[in-house]
Amino acid sequence: MADAKAATTSKGFLGWVERTGNKLPDPVFIFFYLTILLVVISIVAKLAGASAIHPTSGDVIQSKSLLSAENVKKLWVEMPKTFTHFHPLGYVLVVMLGAGVAERAGLFGSAIKAALRNVPKGLLTPMVALIAMLSNHAADAGYVVMIPLAAIIFAAAGRHPLAGIACGFAGVSGGFSANIAPGQLDALLYGITEAAYEASSIEAGWSANIAGNTYFIMALLFLYIPIIWFVTDKIIEPRLGKWTPDESHADEYGDENQALTEGQKKGLRHAGLAVLGVCFLWFMMAAGDIIPGNNWVPLRITGEAAVGMEWYEALGPFFKSLVGAFMVLFLAAGWFYGKASGSIKDHRDLVNMMAEAMKDLGYYLVLAFAAAHFVAMFNWSNLGLISAVHGADGIKAMNLPLPLALGLIVLFSALLNLFVGSASAKWALLAPVLVPMLMLLGISPDGATAAYRVGDGATNIITPLMVYFPLILVFARRWQKDYGLGSLTAMMIPYSIWMLIFGVILMMAWVFLGLDLGPGAPMSIDIPTAS
Repeated sequence: MADAKAATTSKGFLGWVERTGNKLPDPVFIFFYLTILLVVISIVAKLAGASAIHPTSGDVIQSKSLLSAENVKKLWVEMPKTFTHFHPLGYVLVVMLGAGVAERAGLFGSAIKAALRNVPKGLLTPMVALIAMLSNHAADAGYVVMIPLAAIIFAAAGRHPLAGIACGFAGVSGGFSANIAPGQLDALLYGITEAAYEASSIEAGWSANIAGNTYFIMALLFLYIPIIWFVTDKIIEPRLGKWTPDESHADEYGDENQALTEGQKKGLRHAGLAVLGVCFLWFMMAAGDIIPGNNWVPLRITGEAAVGMEWYEALGPFFKSLVGAFMVLFLAAGWFYGKASGSIKDHRDLVNMMAEAMKDLGYYLVLAFAAAHFVAMFNWSNLGLISAVHGADGIKAMNLPLPLALGLIVLFSALLNLFVGSASAKWALLAPVLVPMLMLLGISPDGATAAYRVGDGATNIITPLMVYFPLILVFARRWQKDYGLGSLTAMMIPYSIWMLIFGVILMMAWVFLGLDLGPGAPMSIDIPTAS
């Protein structure tokens, strides 16, 4: 294992961030202290009469004291609900039930060694970055599947697994909006954009198109790959130093050149059949009606309910089922591999592996409890909504040139993302102001959506308030037990800075050149004039 003190002796800004961050209390207590501070701020805001006008409904958003009778009752009465309804908790537990079996059975190690035997180590970084960004089509499963898998990939190649975590995290979360095709995020954001356009009462002949940002997100993908590649190989991995597996990792990942045994090869073949079987099952549940006479398609909306729906709307149940699909896929593949290779003797071994995977998440459950209550109480206070509305109004009041205005919106979205994690929640608040404002400046709703999504991803990877940030810390501690919050933040800051800089440049250049953002989606729009 790499020298745990190596990074703490680093000089410069990143070294200061790491040393300072690692002196902080355990993240569980950080959330506890932040919650106390939040209570105080909510009281002050309530006494000061802090408020805002909701841009859609026109209702007054009043700040609320967290010591009000309503919020105190909600805290204690809804405590189990607040914890169990914490958004990432279910995703993590479900996927890790299957992934834990696949890892402990040896499937990941064998599959990766087989795949990487003839692949240059230098190409691992761009491959991981690309797959990580594409994994966002699997929604939040990318966090709980791709990031720990990236660590294993790097370890199997003899590279530092923490660099793999950094690369995967940067791709999944920093490159949240980058992809080769529109997906669930586009459907979500464009639904909000269309509502904001219709509510604006500005008739500009625009209609929502889920592919409206396709060219732009493809450009982001190819822009971010070399950025993540450079930062990982030239900045992050040199700071981490050489990785030497300890006893808990050496047997599985210590020698990437070790040949696979016949049992492992047989296990991989059986696991491949299991993967094909699970994929075929999910395909049939979403598109099984391609077979004449078969109407059993539980993962697609059909019949009268589907009339007027776009294809991605009809496939909503399929997209939502992907977390369960990953659990079944890993579980089946791990079991088939283990039975064929000999690492799983009977069903008791399988159950024990699932139980061990849950034991590894013990710390995350404690951390999730603290994070869930902080996030919930922040929402109860209305401080996030008020800050978002006033910030958007501030941008509107600045009469800047279009490229600068779009660049500022990117930066504002990035800053706001440090405090309000949900992409849809922020856009629901900002769109009613930004969409009509930019239309009056000649920028289409597609352009407003593109500017927002650039800033929304870049700072995901440096804010502990992002709901998956504690989980990434748990993944890192699997490889380095004393890994701290400051170390993780310092490791991700270079990605955030460079992705934000080049994202802003790309956005400003796109506006300056007037390029289409997607098929039938120009950057500019005719400025409405009074009749």
